[in-house]
Amino acid sequence: MITIISLALVPIYFVLLLGYTAGKFGVINNTHVGELNTVVMSYALPASLFAATAATPRTDLLSQWPLLVILGCAMMVVYPLWYLLQRKVLGQPSSESALQSLTVALPNYAAAGLPIVVALLGPTHTVPVALAIAAGSLLPSPVTLALLELAAPNKSGSGEQGSRVSRSLQAVSHALLKPIVLAPIAGTLIAMLGWKLPTVASVSLTQIGQAAGGMALFVTGLILSAQRFRLTWNTAMATITVTVAQPLLALGIARMIGAPDDITRIAVLMAALPSGFFGILFGVNAGVASEESGSMVIASTLASVVTLAVTIGWLYSPGATS
Repeated sequence: MITIISLALVPIYFVLLLGYTAGKFGVINNTHVGELNTVVMSYALPASLFAATAATPRTDLLSQWPLLVILGCAMMVVYPLWYLLQRKVLGQPSSESALQSLTVALPNYAAAGLPIVVALLGPTHTVPVALAIAAGSLLPSPVTLALLELAAPNKSGSGEQGSRVSRSLQAVSHALLKPIVLAPIAGTLIAMLGWKLPTVASVSLTQIGQAAGGMALFVTGLILSAQRFRLTWNTAMATITVTVAQPLLALGIARMIGAPDDITRIAVLMAALPSGFFGILFGVNAGVASEESGSMVIASTLASVVTLAVTIGWLYSPGATS
C-alpha cells in the first residue's frame, strides 16, 4: 500500500516542484505566464476533457450518476458557503471571493485525480475522473467565470452597461463559451448520443490533451513561485475544509442517496484531493492575483501528503470499507 500511495502522490509533487523551482530561480519568467496559461486552459485541458468524456460509453456514464450527484452537491455546498463567508463576513471583493471559493470547492481533479486513480485501480478506471472533471467544469467553474466577468471594469467606458440582469446574463454567456466549459459539455453530449469519434480525431486530441495534467501542474508551480505564501487563519480553515470537511461531506451525501460502495470510495477519494489550480489560472486570465488562493493551493497540497495517504489507506487497504 505504501508503494501504491507513493506512486500516486510523488509525481504530482515532483512536477509542482519543478515549476516552482523554475520560477523561483529565474529559469522561466514567473511574472509573464499568460502564453503558457493559454496553452493549458484553451488547448490542452479542453482537448483532454473532450476526448475523455466523448470516449466514455453511454452506459458507463449513466451508471455513474451517483458520482455526479455526490461531487456536484459537495462542490456546490462548499462554494456558496465560502463565498458568503468572504463577501459578507470578511468583506472581500467579489472577484477575490469567487477565486477563493473555486479554489476551496473544486479539488484538483485535472492534474491529481487521474494519476492517483490509475495507480490505485488501473488504467481502465478513468471514467470517474472524466466525470469529476466534467462536473467541476460545468458547475463551479462557469459561476466563477461569470462572477469575474461581472467584477471586471466596464471596457466600453460608457458607465453602467445595461441592467444588472443583462450584465449577469452576458457574463454567464461569456463563461459558457470558454473552451474549458464547452469541451466537457460537447464530449458528454457525443457520448450520450452514442456517437464515436473518428480514430484520427481521438488520437489528435489525445496528442495535445496528454500534456494537460503535467503542464497544468508545472504552470501552477510556476505561478505559485511568484506569490508570497502566508499561512493565515483563512488559509488554515480552507485547508481543513478541502482535505477533511469536503471528503466527509461527500461521504455523508453518498450515504444519503444510497450510493454503491465502489462509487462511494471513488467519490470520497476525489473529494479528498488538494485544491485545484483553476482558481489561480482563472485569476491570471482575468488579471486578478489572489495571493490567498495561491496559499490555499500550497497549504492543501502539502497537507494532502498526509490526508490523502490516510484516505487511501482507509478506503482501499485490504478489508477496508467506505
